Amino acid sequence: MRHAALIVAAGRGTRAGGPLPKQWQEIAGRSVTRWTLEAFAHLDALVLVIHPGDRVRAEAACEGLNVRMVAGGDTRALSVRKGLEALVAPAPEVVLIHDVARPCVPRAVIDGVIDALGTTPGAAPALPVTDALWRAVDGRVAATLPRDGLYRAQTPQGFRFRAILDAHMSHPGGAADDVEVARTSGLDVTVTEGAEENMKITTAGDLARAARILEQRHGHTTG
Repeated sequence: MRHAALIVAAGRGTRAGGPLPKQWQEIAGRSVTRWTLEAFAHLDALVLVIHPGDRVRAEAACEGLNVRMVAGGDTRALSVRKGLEALVAPAPEVVLIHDVARPCVPRAVIDGVIDALGTTPGAAPALPVTDALWRAVDGRVAATLPRDGLYRAQTPQGFRFRAILDAHMSHPGGAADDVEVARTSGLDVTVTEGAEENMKITTAGDLARAARILEQRHGHTTG
């Protein structure tokens, strides 16, 4: 087994509204989780980290796919750690850690991360910041900040498996993402090319936007 994907889906996702956490809501005929799993179905192994109360919905999303389900923890970092531990035997060479709320990730973004891992212990997609950046105080612009060298981080964030497992086992917690965990352990992380359509669903408007992207890419899907 060479390449594995760890999909983090244990959060509650309430800001998107609706009767269910965002990862179980339907867009373009399928749940957000199903779309995300299918984006990585070509890899050698898939692990889906879920909230224990979501198992029935997760089983429906995984139908027909070879997915191992793991109960997550109270924080994202703990959920990732549990997912990594589930991959120990047999261990992959590399693992891609991806937010379930990015169902529109293009194949080219995934492949770009995998390709980079041939020469670096970590790689993650990002987009350069092009908008002006302000610092505000009490609702008023206080300063304009330089944007040179700044990027908007995306997932999947990929790593050589043993290195990121060791990094998570030794990390005290509180990291913004897995890149921060890796860098705390001294791992180099290469920036690869991201994509605007690799958006993260946060609000109800994002659900509608993701549905449009998937419908344009695949045609409207009803099952």
